[in-house]
Formats: sequence, C-alpha cells, structure tokens
Amino acid sequence: MRSSEKRITVLEVLHEHERAARHAWVVDEAVPASFQQSAESVVREGLAELADRDTRAELSVLAARPVRWAARLTSHGRDVLAYAHARPVTESDEPQPGPGERLVELRPAQMSAVRVFVSLAHELAMPPADGLAERVRTASFSRTDNRWRLCLTEEQITSVAYGLCLHRLTSSEAEANRFARDYGVAYRPDPVTRQPTSVVSRVVSRPDAASED
Repeated sequence: MRSSEKRITVLEVLHEHERAARHAWVVDEAVPASFQQSAESVVREGLAELADRDTRAELSVLAARPVRWAARLTSHGRDVLAYAHARPVTESDEPQPGPGERLVELRPAQMSAVRVFVSLAHELAMPPADGLAERVRTASFSRTDNRWRLCLTEEQITSVAYGLCLHRLTSSEAEANRFARDYGVAYRPDPVTRQPTSVVSRVVSRPDAASED
C-alpha cells in the first residue's frame, strides 16, 4: 500500500470513530495499539492531534476509566480527507461497475462535449441525469487507450447520448455517431412530435482502443 493510501486509511478510521464518539475524540479503547502507532505519522503531518493531559483527564471522567490516549482530526486533516474523497480516480484505480452499471469509455472529444453538457445543468430543459456530473468529475483517464472511463447506469448512458445529440446539432456528428455504435443509444426526432427521443439499438461494436482522435 502506498504511503498516501495508508495516510487516507488512517484519516478515514479516525473520522469514522469521531462520528460515533459523543465527545469527538477517538480514545484508546476504540482502536488497537497498532493503530495508535500508525496515527503518529498523521499527527506529525498536522493532520491529527493528540489530546493533552487536561483533555485526557476530562475524557477519563466521561468514560469513568483512565484514558491514556485520544486523537482527532485537525481542520487540515478534514480538508485532506475531503479532497481524497473528491479526487478523480487514477488509472491504477480503474472503476468497476456496480449493480445496474456499465463501464463506458469515451474518447477525449466525447468527454469534452459531455463536460459542456453537465456544466449547463441549470439551463437545460432536459438536464443531465442524476449523478452524471459526479461520474464525469471523477472519471479516470487511460493514457494507453486514450479513453475516459466512467461507470454509468442506463439512465446516465441515455443522458450522455442526449448531451452528444446537442453536440451533434451544434458542432460535430462524429462523437454522437460513435457513441451510438458503441453503446446502442442515440437521440433522434420523434416522427410525430418532432421531439428528441432516445432510440435504443443493438450494440454493434465497442470502442477501438488502438485508434485516437
């Protein structure tokens, strides 16, 4: 495990125990001695703090037993943890589809169009599907395949198709056409109402990892 991963793991454990503690301190009884030793590294980095003698005395009264060790996150540690949870995943952390999801791989030009789409969420009559903006923000990029990777629900995939439809009608058709070939969904005018309607077809191909935009 990389040092950064160990750091975040320690911060996450402290955070979870803090939430459960009525006094917001993680005391020695809640974590093993081995974890207390691991916490020393984040204390040295200013990401957590140890309770001083007076604070431990107050905690001992609350616990009705001697508290010899207690720690909690500092504001800096909370910021680091928030950033860790919000950062895009790296190529080594390739996303894995959950229940009801598919792995979607977008070319850079497609991803650029989708980013414009989600940025207009509050201005569109048909805004992006719930959760799509978060998936776009945390997508991972494969330099080997030149693809952005996202795990999307069928609703989100259909929403991407609508965003690429807007791109097709204002810029280039290639991105929407590729997406339709790869994932079997596109937007076309309804023959009767003329309103944009999702059309689902059989997926006939998958993204060609060897080609580039």
